[in-house]
Amino acid sequence: MTATRPHPARASHVGRRGTGHNLRAVKIVLKRELIRFANDGNRVVAMLFQAVLWLFVLGSGFGSLMPGGPGDVDLQTFMFPGVISMIVVSTSVFSAASIVWDREFGFLREMLVAPVSRTAIVIGKVLGGALVATLQGMAIMSVAGLVGVPYDPVLILQMAGLVFLIALTMTAFGAMVAARITSMEAFLGVSQMAVMPLTFLSGALFPVTNLPSWLGTITLVNPLTYAVDPVRQAVFARVEASPEIHAVYNPGVTWGDWTVPVAVEILVVAVLGLFFLLMAVAQFRRTD
Repeated sequence: MTATRPHPARASHVGRRGTGHNLRAVKIVLKRELIRFANDGNRVVAMLFQAVLWLFVLGSGFGSLMPGGPGDVDLQTFMFPGVISMIVVSTSVFSAASIVWDREFGFLREMLVAPVSRTAIVIGKVLGGALVATLQGMAIMSVAGLVGVPYDPVLILQMAGLVFLIALTMTAFGAMVAARITSMEAFLGVSQMAVMPLTFLSGALFPVTNLPSWLGTITLVNPLTYAVDPVRQAVFARVEASPEIHAVYNPGVTWGDWTVPVAVEILVVAVLGLFFLLMAVAQFRRTD
């Protein structure tokens, strides 16, 4: 009998984790976030209703308490960029709740053991959440004319870019928070505790020019202050208002006697977004 020759062992081929492979992973995670958003129409309606509530109910109610002046600019016009920023911030942070949701149902573990970079998973989550928040924020532009804000094409493009930057930064912040939280209740509590004070002390809903000095100091170290102000600057650049109205409603951010340029504010938001993203990636790499 002739001895049977053993067959040479076949090497198993595992997909290489190249750039293209990780980009496909980013695309898949991003697409999943967009599909989830598209299947949740009530979410868009609820956010639009909340924006209308802030602008037309609270804006009209508190408008009589604010100083008036020439230029036909009222509190609703002032609140419009702040409401957009507030909706974008809330949507961005709560988009990261899908990380906690996926962890509770075991889907996150399946993604983490997949042969893709965890950095790609985080980037896909952040981009998906940022796009969802941007779409919701820009949907509020549909009521701009009702509060004295013109439908200017350049303004719309500026708003889209600024809103997307805010959304990226705050979604990265939400992902950083969600990376170590294991229950939805804990995430909602932590995010609310962080977002609500930051939003109210950013100048989004009321002018901060006459705040007590200690609250004024908090607004200067509040990262959302530097996210809201560029949006308001873009809006007020196309609204006719007197210098007195600008001094009350659009004073800008000052460090001492220096008024911080919009470009510096945008840079601050971008650097914070990069920091939050790196922290989220680092925490995901330690996640089992």
